[in-house]
Amino acid sequence: MKHHRAWGAYALLYAASFGLVPAAQAQNAWPAKPVRVIVPYAAGGSADTLGRVITRHLSDVFKQPFVIENRGGAGGLIGSQMVARADPDGYTLVVSGVGSHVVAPIQAPEKPFDPINDFTHIALLGGPPTVLVVNPSLPVKDEKGFVAYVKTQPKGVSWGSPGQYASLIGEAYRKATALDLVQILYKGANPAVADVVGNQVPSAFVTLTTAAGNLRSGRLRPLAVSSTQRIADFPDVPTFKELGYPQLTGITWFSLSGPAHMPPALVARLNAEVRQALQSPEGKAELVKQNMETFDWDSATFTKYVKYEI
Repeated sequence: MKHHRAWGAYALLYAASFGLVPAAQAQNAWPAKPVRVIVPYAAGGSADTLGRVITRHLSDVFKQPFVIENRGGAGGLIGSQMVARADPDGYTLVVSGVGSHVVAPIQAPEKPFDPINDFTHIALLGGPPTVLVVNPSLPVKDEKGFVAYVKTQPKGVSWGSPGQYASLIGEAYRKATALDLVQILYKGANPAVADVVGNQVPSAFVTLTTAAGNLRSGRLRPLAVSSTQRIADFPDVPTFKELGYPQLTGITWFSLSGPAHMPPALVARLNAEVRQALQSPEGKAELVKQNMETFDWDSATFTKYVKYEI
């Protein structure tokens, strides 16, 4: 019985997308059971936190549980692949992002999925920018001083990299400045931050969310941030764009996606509700708390952005 009910809801939504039945009737048929939302990372990170903010809202609005399942591994590829293979009936979604759908697929020796053709990209959630930080003992006060300092070092200056998007920002900075910067790879942002705080490594490119506590305490010094504009909590930190590096603008974004060929009527409704969740007091508070940026985009605009990022 449950199978027939779920299939009936999907058929109605699919028909609605071609104008065969009223869209409102199809939308009201879904969801008829709980919706799985795969987070392809461990619990507690930015993807998990944002996922839980929107699932609480979606559960309230649609009167069915939206249940988070953490399926980490391979930089987000394992959990994402599960969703790429799922039925496009709206009952299996994924908290996608730049790591799992841009960086990891490009780096993978064998392509586990096509990040565009195997998914329906529903809505942008947001994410933290990358920040260039140094140990306060370094004799530099700003990015210009950092450039001058690196040029005086015969062996160059090393920088901690947690991999994925922050690593790309760091490499793009090295290329733009032609500085002798040596990348030190870490398995995550927290160990990289810890080594800069401990003065084992003089600098790092990490997410602002990870670095924020140490920036407030003065154990790290921020030099530049990759956001589109200055961050309210750190108004004295200039953007890379202000400093003459407009190409170093971007966030470690997360989003909501589903399998390819989801009914357009369902996608539009989910997109509207996710955007509403992010504009709610809880959503705004969480974005501010984690120093995240977001953009109020429809599904088509967001999908274009994913293609641009790739």
